[in-house]
Amino acid sequence: MNHVTWYAARSAGLVAWCLLAASTAWGLALSTGILGRRPRASWLLDLHRFLGAAAVVFVGVHVAALVADDYVHFGVADVVVPLRSSWHPVAVAWGVVAAWLLIAVEVTSLLRAQLPLVLWRRVHYLSFGVFVLATVHGATAGTDRRGAPFLWAALVACGAFVALVGVRLSAYVTAGGRTPAARNSS
Repeated sequence: MNHVTWYAARSAGLVAWCLLAASTAWGLALSTGILGRRPRASWLLDLHRFLGAAAVVFVGVHVAALVADDYVHFGVADVVVPLRSSWHPVAVAWGVVAAWLLIAVEVTSLLRAQLPLVLWRRVHYLSFGVFVLATVHGATAGTDRRGAPFLWAALVACGAFVALVGVRLSAYVTAGGRTPAARNSS
């Protein structure tokens, strides 16, 4: 029996989650100012954009491999409509919703120059939810979720996420409701 698509789905899902975690952490590090004040090297923002785009690509590979695989028998509707899957419907739904939100964040980021800053920023805040939902999806649907590598990666990524969100919120409160990034852009 050929398991290439199953291994591709599993590995692409793990890589997508790692890229999403890295992009989220890097974006938070940029927006909190812990990497330094503006102006900063353009490659720092380019790295954040690259990580986010790569996460989208690997989510696409993950979804395509799941549809192509014949082990669980996911149809296209199962991977694009929340709660449609007959295999762990709630666990899969977390990932479906995370994927849709990730697409919204990525599309608005690509169109940032054409969008009002307030709209872009509000949609970009969905990236916090994307990380949380993708993590819950991996922890509930992922077949590698009980392995030490995933558990350690989740612990480190979630710890970094919580710490960076704490720094971001602290800066927001200290600055009277404006983040360092918002102060620097005005």
